[in-house]
Amino acid sequence: MKLVLEPEQQELRSTVRRFLADRSPSAKVREAMVSDRGYDADLWNRMAGLGVLGLVVPDELGGAGAGHVERSVVLEELGRALTPSPFLASAVLATDALLALDDDAARTELLPLLAAGELVATVAVAEGGAGWDREGGATTATERGGRWEIDGTKAPVLAGDTADLVLVYARTPGGPGWFAVEGDAGGLTRTALTGLDPTRRLARLTFVATPARPLACADPAAALDLVADLAAVALAAEQVGGMRRAMELTVDYAKVRVQFGRLIGSYQAVKHGCADMYSAWEHAVSVVRYATWVADHDRPELPLAAALAQTYVGPAYFATATGMVQYHGGVGYTWEHDAHLYYKRAKSSELLFGGPALHRTRLADRLGV
Repeated sequence: MKLVLEPEQQELRSTVRRFLADRSPSAKVREAMVSDRGYDADLWNRMAGLGVLGLVVPDELGGAGAGHVERSVVLEELGRALTPSPFLASAVLATDALLALDDDAARTELLPLLAAGELVATVAVAEGGAGWDREGGATTATERGGRWEIDGTKAPVLAGDTADLVLVYARTPGGPGWFAVEGDAGGLTRTALTGLDPTRRLARLTFVATPARPLACADPAAALDLVADLAAVALAAEQVGGMRRAMELTVDYAKVRVQFGRLIGSYQAVKHGCADMYSAWEHAVSVVRYATWVADHDRPELPLAAALAQTYVGPAYFATATGMVQYHGGVGYTWEHDAHLYYKRAKSSELLFGGPALHRTRLADRLGV
């Protein structure tokens, strides 16, 4: 196992960073986050042209045939720039779900579209509680007159108000199952939610006799577990990127801000605080490198690695973002400065897939303690 990126992976990082250089986070980021779709459609199309939307999609299905390490590199840069986009929803959750299922027809039809950016998809599992219910929650899928219909509510759903396709995990008379629902399907009501993080779109989806396409899967719950673990690892990579940028901005500010006739970076408390940020970031990078390597090479260890990633990285990012606001002083609390955007992203991401307490419990269970 290597915790250092290969030259090709480092070049991928450099390419994506240059690509996002003018949006880190600039006026364009703020413009995108308040737009109707919550992201820059032109940027999304350019990302598709760059080939990063289908990194883990096999070559024969229109993807790059790369691995989760490569995808984590892209996620780190997206997190560093706070880029509003449906990448986590479409290129991670929906893509991983399709790859985890046994539906060859759905994979052949949908994965090339996802990789090309021609289709934006998401996954609807959560129902407002902590974590994802392996039984499907209260949402039901019923076969009526030769077609399947879904009833219930899912929230929060990443990019749920704008996605072209929703992969729904629901309860059936024979157990849980996966279903594909068109974004404009009858009986589907999509309501945008006001969340803490303005750069990440969330929605509530309400299904009333909504027509759905069943997706073949021998073990839907096992597929859900895999998608959840990969999502935790992917989110941790994004958090590491934001964590690094928050640290960099804080250190840069400490080098130029003068207070009481001295640079604030000369004060021991500020020095130690910045050193703590760096130490926490280095640990977070190691955890993410390990988890993404496991995702590619040692799947039996993935549940442990995923729980470890979210147990450590989420709180570490939030602590760094909190320090960023504090060390910037009064300007760190203003809307015009970017500190609050990193702070909000850090806190909302920490809770996105269940929160630290849930992941600590999973980690303890998997360690047998």
